[in-house]
Amino acid sequence: MLADVIAAVLGIVVTPALFIAIYFDASRVAVSRPLLWATVAAAPFALGVGMYLFIDAVPMTGVIMTANTGIVLYGFEREITRGDDQPAEPGELLE
Repeated sequence: MLADVIAAVLGIVVTPALFIAIYFDASRVAVSRPLLWATVAAAPFALGVGMYLFIDAVPMTGVIMTANTGIVLYGFEREITRGDDQPAEPGELLE
């Protein structure tokens, strides 16, 4: 019971904080559509918290995968945006 209350409070606090952090990071790094990426990161996290709290049939691995999906997708998009468009030179990655 106490774990559910803690998870609910953390879900209520972390979801908007995640949305705000992703929005400002995407704006700073110049990722296109920062509002969309903030939503893509925060919505699955909130869904994962909701699955943990209200659906008993979902295995914990499914809850974790759902909660992390948006954050991982944003990480890939951020890496692509920050990446260099020039092809790598031979031996460049070894340094």
